[in-house]
Amino acid sequence: MHVLIRHPFYISLLFGALPARAEFRPAGIQRADHYSLAGQSPSLNGAGIRNKFFVKVYVGALCLEKATQEARQALQSTGPNGILMVMRYKEIGADTIKEGWRNGFDANLSAADMAILKTRLEQFDALFPAVWKGNHVEMEFVPRQGTMLNTNDEVRRQTGGDDFFTALLSGCLGKHPADSQLKNGLLSD
Repeated sequence: MHVLIRHPFYISLLFGALPARAEFRPAGIQRADHYSLAGQSPSLNGAGIRNKFFVKVYVGALCLEKATQEARQALQSTGPNGILMVMRYKEIGADTIKEGWRNGFDANLSAADMAILKTRLEQFDALFPAVWKGNHVEMEFVPRQGTMLNTNDEVRRQTGGDDFFTALLSGCLGKHPADSQLKNGLLSD
């Protein structure tokens, strides 16, 4: 399904214009049918707000090849898939973002898996700039190509390996998610 954000902009513009069909509006997200990624049309699986303490950090949406309400199935999805975020907090420094990703990986991956992903996680961390309210971040996964990071329509770089995107998703959907309400929203139908 295709994602639309009312405030501050429409994420739908990030993936090409498609007609909206909107009954579902968590956190101002309006969902439609599909968007295009690598010539395919993943579905909007769900959306929600990432909260930390009492602060709304970002509005997030998960797009999967096949929609599911099961975290395990989402983590096993072979793509193409995407995570979309619109920042809601006034400013988040690059170091804070990196710490968040690292905490998500550490909480949900074994030491052996972390060792395999260590270099790629460091490369991925280096791509993130500071972000401000209204900025958008897209992490799009295409099988056998890797995870592409885009911030504010600027392509940052690609991180290889199909396993990397699964690890990235585990921070949101794993057994120890950063925010259980966001996890529930991303797995909503």
